[in-house]
Amino acid sequence: MNFIVDGLNGILWNYVLVYGLLGAGFYFTIRLGAPQFLHFGEMLRVITSAPGTDRRGITPFQALTVSLASRVGTGNLAGVAVALTLGGPGAIFWMWMVALVGMATAYSESTLAQLYKVTTKSGDYRGGPAFYISKGLNAPWAGVLFSFCLILSFGLIFVAVQSNSIAEALNGAFGVEKIWVGVAVAAAAAVVIFGGIKAIARVAEILVPFMAGGYLLIAIVVMALNITEVPGLLWLIVSSALGLQEAAGGVAGGVMAAMLNGIKRGLFSNEAGMGSAPNIAAVATPSPHHPSSQGLVQAFGCFVDTILVCTATALLILLSGVLGGDGITGMQLTQNALDVHLGPFGTYFIAIAIIFFAFTSILGNYSYAENAMAFLGLEGKVAMTALRAACLAMVVWGALQTVTTVFNFADAAMGLMAVINLTAILLLSGTVYRLTKDYFGQRKAGQEPTFVLEDFEGATEGVSPKIWSEDAQTS
Repeated sequence: MNFIVDGLNGILWNYVLVYGLLGAGFYFTIRLGAPQFLHFGEMLRVITSAPGTDRRGITPFQALTVSLASRVGTGNLAGVAVALTLGGPGAIFWMWMVALVGMATAYSESTLAQLYKVTTKSGDYRGGPAFYISKGLNAPWAGVLFSFCLILSFGLIFVAVQSNSIAEALNGAFGVEKIWVGVAVAAAAAVVIFGGIKAIARVAEILVPFMAGGYLLIAIVVMALNITEVPGLLWLIVSSALGLQEAAGGVAGGVMAAMLNGIKRGLFSNEAGMGSAPNIAAVATPSPHHPSSQGLVQAFGCFVDTILVCTATALLILLSGVLGGDGITGMQLTQNALDVHLGPFGTYFIAIAIIFFAFTSILGNYSYAENAMAFLGLEGKVAMTALRAACLAMVVWGALQTVTTVFNFADAAMGLMAVINLTAILLLSGTVYRLTKDYFGQRKAGQEPTFVLEDFEGATEGVSPKIWSEDAQTS
């Protein structure tokens, strides 16, 4: 079984998804007129100018922080170190490139999630890839398959992986028994997830800015203390990627090694095209009241995850001079780098960072599973309680286990998710184009962009008139 799963992952992640996700990013960048570059200021305006939400949804800022809770995890610490070890400094350049084109993909999938969202019996918004696959492409069977893969990977297995990271960090730094770490993390998570997505959003909007802001602040301080070296390292990243300079750190493979490892780690990091972030994007009440506005919010999430947080980790490692020493990679390499900059405090800082990064990822990943349950019609109290109990059980189990094997199964499930989602958003790219043209056309005319279903020139079958009709917006 492991041989089969490893073979499937090799095909999906080394060929299908590397080229598919990257190709989709280029396609949407070109077809939509590079909104991530030409309209970057609009992303900031949408996030900062949105008022409070109504009773049915969460705010755009809350949706951003929940998606960042999932995106910004231990991969931003360990994954960047692996990319540097296997691909050299040039790998970071290709992570940047993947993030920049991936912003267009993230915009597209979250825009579609907004357009095809629904209102549940309890009056809350729900949506995501399963919904636009079912409603936009009339393929409910594919939506069901996507939902099962999402629950398995994000709702169950990935929370175990994050719990394992917390247990390893606390055990290594403070000697705390892993079983008690698992129980404590599960108890803390239970307090939040039993409150549903809105409770997760309220916690995320506090924890995520604190978590990411604190980490970036440490990186800025270190860079300021070594400011004369920073320009040279940035040039090293670019020149190594383009073959203008010999790869550093004993990396074999030169430009191709930098490209492949940077692309792979970048795709894992920002999740653009995977079909994860759209699940929370659909829950937001958009401001302006147009599907594209929430797409812009999630595009900015890619920027924060890779361009800011991953770059911070890369510079911390490169400034420390520990790359290539003793064959160390992953979290240990990042920890060694912080030890150089901060002394013994570096070990404790990384442990605390892992706790925040991993715990918020548990919350973000679980929130996606709730949307999948809603699509499957399993949003009742019994079904949701069962999901939450299973998630918490996986948190405790993950703290005690070596999760490599089960993580391979999660990779396969997520890979299948991404294939289904990529196919869907490419088939629905015409709808994304019309929505984008409508949004920026109104903005260019000096109007506040507003989506009116009755006036939309394009396919609207499957779109909820209760949410998007002109009467709904004025009520």
